[in-house]
Amino acid sequence: MRPQWVPTERDIADARVTDFARFAQARTGVAVPDYHSLWQWSVDDLPAFWQAVWDYFELGDTGGAVLASTEMPGAQWFPGTRLNYVDQIVRQFRRHRPAIVHVSEDREPREVSWTELIDATKAFARTLRSLGVRPGDRVAGYLPNIPETVIAFLATASIGAVWSACGQDYSPKAARNRLGQLEPTVLVTADGYRFGGKAHDKRADIAVLQAGLGSLRATVAVSQLGLVVPDTLSWNEATAVAESDSAVIATEAVDFDHPLWIVFSSGTTGLPKGIVHGHGGVLLEHLKAVALQADIGPEDTFFWYTSPSWMMWNFQIAGLLVGATIVCYDGSPTYPAPDALWHLAAETSATVLGTSPGYVLACIKAGGVPRADHDLSALRQVGITGSSLPPASAVWLGDNVGEHVQVASISGGTDVVSAFIGGARTVPSWPGELSAPYLGVALDAFDTEGKSVRDEVGELVVTKPMPSMPVRFWNDPDGNRYHDAYFDMFPGVWRHGDWITITDRHSVVVHGRSDSTLNRHGIRMGSADIYQAVERLPEIAEALVIGAEQPDGGYWMPLFVTLAPGAELTDKLKTRIDTTIRTEVSPRHVPDEILLAPGIPHTRTGKKLEVPIKKLLQGADPARIVERSAVDNPDLLDWYAAQRGPSTG
Repeated sequence: MRPQWVPTERDIADARVTDFARFAQARTGVAVPDYHSLWQWSVDDLPAFWQAVWDYFELGDTGGAVLASTEMPGAQWFPGTRLNYVDQIVRQFRRHRPAIVHVSEDREPREVSWTELIDATKAFARTLRSLGVRPGDRVAGYLPNIPETVIAFLATASIGAVWSACGQDYSPKAARNRLGQLEPTVLVTADGYRFGGKAHDKRADIAVLQAGLGSLRATVAVSQLGLVVPDTLSWNEATAVAESDSAVIATEAVDFDHPLWIVFSSGTTGLPKGIVHGHGGVLLEHLKAVALQADIGPEDTFFWYTSPSWMMWNFQIAGLLVGATIVCYDGSPTYPAPDALWHLAAETSATVLGTSPGYVLACIKAGGVPRADHDLSALRQVGITGSSLPPASAVWLGDNVGEHVQVASISGGTDVVSAFIGGARTVPSWPGELSAPYLGVALDAFDTEGKSVRDEVGELVVTKPMPSMPVRFWNDPDGNRYHDAYFDMFPGVWRHGDWITITDRHSVVVHGRSDSTLNRHGIRMGSADIYQAVERLPEIAEALVIGAEQPDGGYWMPLFVTLAPGAELTDKLKTRIDTTIRTEVSPRHVPDEILLAPGIPHTRTGKKLEVPIKKLLQGADPARIVERSAVDNPDLLDWYAAQRGPSTG
């Protein structure tokens, strides 16, 4: 198999990770002639590696030790060190480039300068303090992906308060299920948002959310639609710069593990888990990820299509940590046409664009050629996450976006608000594979006995701590929920819940979630392999495969499909689907039945509901299995609950 992209000698020489390797070698004497050598050193000597990251980015003094305890859970990073995440952003001040570019469906792009960003952050921090917000208090956002969301977060973090947010596509109940756990003191919201050519007035939902958050002292409202939100302080008032304001942001120095933000699990199977991350761990992990892995720097424009509900929103802000311009987009990726993201990438001169396999597949089926239709000359990397990118899609990106464009798939999670695996500017990209483990990530694949395996499917595990592993879960005083989430199967080792194969060239193939693994006749299979084959067919819009153990000891493996406009699920199409799976994956992956579904349900961050649907098919009570407010189309759950057991007709 040919690589999708291979770095040139110039790419390698100019890469930030190459410069870091020289820095590390000069500091420690370690020989790191290539990326894999650098990775091996980074996991063999965690304290030396993370000290080198700290020093390379000139983060100041530390309290002494780097890693006082390696126990998982419970690793102790940089004890005694005090800092503030926001200080690193303030140090990146750029006059010649904007900090943020805001693009939307119906307006011209709006630039926010570094001066405007810092002044607004400083002013909003002053407002928060005037409202009685103190270090450790929570500030909640119910907002679209707009610059004001970034500013509200930075202001919150600067005073040592804790940020948490979800997008306005969430119902007030779903938002309350998350934010209400935190007892926030201030809510920051917007009158509404535009998506798919429609304006969504959120004033009624805001009132419901306010009523459900009894801890609120105030609500601040951003005007997006020109509407008046009752009982709120306007954003313009809250960010007005006073003549007496200092020219600098007075940040609050906090402990390394002081909470920076709380991000939430999908919440489809119960009350969402609040995952707490600390200032220092996020700062180090994100500097490494954006600078050393993605090679993003002060001349870059970083655009990831995301929402405040998703950890990739937090990840994109990391562009500011290295002085890059970030792009906030609060609209649809396919409005007014399927190639909307490529248009916006060209309009903003994005150098790094992040999207999903589903969007790439939609573009393939639409038949466009982005590099012919848009000026993508500035683009050098397409980031992919959310699910596995099929090899054919990676090849399509090279052919239709540009051979010079690196496809960098990443895999990680809300749990570490970063990636375990991804790309680097000095490593080739292979279709269907993730290039390499991230630096400092002691990645391995374990079999069921806890033994390391290569070139075969195993559980994704991390055998040594990462700085951005959760400080704790919210409302988990004894740590039991945290322990059970990651350390129950292999004591002292983080089990993430994905099936992976680590290849002999150190790349990684992700097969899907291990908790929804297909297990037919004792052979374990990943659902992602089936999706990659089936969803390429022009008649198939989307697919969902489930492996459900039956009460009689049998095993039912149906494939649910939704169809493209004009297509019909004929016997001929079913045969094509079976043949495609048989030839492109394996005969063991051929489903027992192919069923036409009215839709495929997802979490609100776009992940298919494999585990909850499996439980519904096995007869579980929907009210106990799935939290409807966390599902993008909850009405679909009733249809799936009725599909219990093999069809008899």
